[in-house]
Amino acid sequence: MSPGRRLTWRAAACALAILALAACGEDTPRLAPLGKDAVILAFGDSLTYGTGARPEESYPAVLARLISRPVIRSGVPGEVTAAGLRRLERELARTHPDLLILCHGGNDFLRRTGGDGAAANIRAMIETARAAGAQVVLIGVPRPGLFLSSAASLYEEIATELAIPYDGEILADILDVPRLKSDGFHPNASGYRLMAEAVAHLLREAGAI
Repeated sequence: MSPGRRLTWRAAACALAILALAACGEDTPRLAPLGKDAVILAFGDSLTYGTGARPEESYPAVLARLISRPVIRSGVPGEVTAAGLRRLERELARTHPDLLILCHGGNDFLRRTGGDGAAANIRAMIETARAAGAQVVLIGVPRPGLFLSSAASLYEEIATELAIPYDGEILADILDVPRLKSDGFHPNASGYRLMAEAVAHLLREAGAI
């Protein structure tokens, strides 16, 4: 890569990081502080699994290093929210998390199974996690399209309704930059790192760490 291209890449990465940090404001709902031995469950589909990068480069793995706490990576590539809702109950019983980081719904959009169904399933996942004693953070996923500006509106509506910390910008920002993607739908290692940085900042804004 030429020096000019490296400079352009670094500038793009810095700009995305600034956008991600600016997305979290003073109105972020509060979370109870997480101890060093807290159990954090990152739950979702291929974006949580880390498709397009090595396991140690997935956003949960990078997040664990950033916040000095273990993060369980529980992502299933290709999973839709209806299947995720069924799987979540088992994962909650297995891991007993203090915090759930939920990033799901992209496959519902790709398969056009209906936004209303995805919204209902995501809401049910949050309520299920809370009933099991876990706090929740929500990461919004953009609908596929030529220009990605933010996550689908259903995520912000759910986050506002249930008063949970939420980031609806970072994935759209990453997936709108070719150098941060491994393919049309997934970040690469650099993209996942920016995602992890945005989640870590959101946790700090919410008072969890």
